[in-house]
Amino acid sequence: MSQTHPFSGLIVVDFTHVLAGPACSYYLGLLGATVIKVESSTKGDAIRHRGGTDALGASRGMSTAYLTQGAGKRSIALDLGDDADFETMLGLLSVADVFVENHRPETMKRLGLDETRLSQKFPHLIHCAMTGYGRGGPQENTSAYDVNIQASCGLMDATGTADSGPMRAGAPVLDYGTAMAASFAISAALFERSKTGKGTFVDVSMLETGLSLMSSTITDYLKTGNAPKRRGNLANSRSPGAGSFPCRTGVISLGVNEEAHFQSLARSFDCDHWLDDPRFSKPDARKKNAADLVAEIEKKLLEKDAVEWEAILQKNGVPAARLRSLPEALASDQVVTRGFVQTTDDGIQVPTVPFRLGGAAHYTPSSNAPKLGENSTDVEAWLNDLLNAKGD
Repeated sequence: MSQTHPFSGLIVVDFTHVLAGPACSYYLGLLGATVIKVESSTKGDAIRHRGGTDALGASRGMSTAYLTQGAGKRSIALDLGDDADFETMLGLLSVADVFVENHRPETMKRLGLDETRLSQKFPHLIHCAMTGYGRGGPQENTSAYDVNIQASCGLMDATGTADSGPMRAGAPVLDYGTAMAASFAISAALFERSKTGKGTFVDVSMLETGLSLMSSTITDYLKTGNAPKRRGNLANSRSPGAGSFPCRTGVISLGVNEEAHFQSLARSFDCDHWLDDPRFSKPDARKKNAADLVAEIEKKLLEKDAVEWEAILQKNGVPAARLRSLPEALASDQVVTRGFVQTTDDGIQVPTVPFRLGGAAHYTPSSNAPKLGENSTDVEAWLNDLLNAKGD
């Protein structure tokens, strides 16, 4: 088996739209799976026409939001209300290993593609359903986008400052977090199938993904009864040396949570006297005198630019990073060296997965993001060959 593409030979039917669902199948494709994207023959994935700032691309059904997780797939356009097209869909599911969808349960039932019917007809199939709130409960058929889930899970309420009020995270973190959770769940289901020979239904909740991203905060609340408060850029550790601080130019984030970190910080600042200062020499004392310590840290940081302090502090083992814009982050030596951004054959730069397997340098999509129905003829011919082979 390939160490770099463990899902080679796996067939994934992608009946998803917007961001979370398509991202999940995109990750599977990067790791070698054959991904067939099934789209409505009338409009296709709605995200083709919205998202991002490329209005021209969006008008052509190739928005940047679609391109982000569209590469490496083959698109077939079907009208599931048409008997022949519905049979084509069933044919795809009969040869597929994984079925990924993110529609409401009532929609899937209306289409005749709900988990009960599919598990009976295709017992080998791993059916992954990604929804806003998960199966069961009063909201299982409630529509949801990332912004709705950020609001409903408590993440938005915990973000921002006392003055700003609740704030949404600046990126659709719940969409992509859910995609990764679904990919993890599918991998677990595939492992289970390798032992039992049977597929399963995977129920992924965006709401619970959001709650999972707040796990330590949840445990703290459940144990103490203290609901989280908006703390701006201060770290959850509540250590006086953890947070974001202005420098002569720029801002630096410090994560001084351990005794060794504080000692390294003091030496980096040429402030060894802090280690003997009764206000700062012990962790309890630093918490008691947090305002004094923060004032001292702020004073020292104003002596240099953030770019200078970052190099000094990181060299001395202090968890520190300067605030970067997205363009700066993408251009950083670390991101470039890791190859997180890859280029498809048509010159579109897209993110890849945030991990490596077996020493792989990076994962590049196997093909460009397809136009709506671009591969319909080829996919149908490929499917017929597979079905004929099964019949033999």
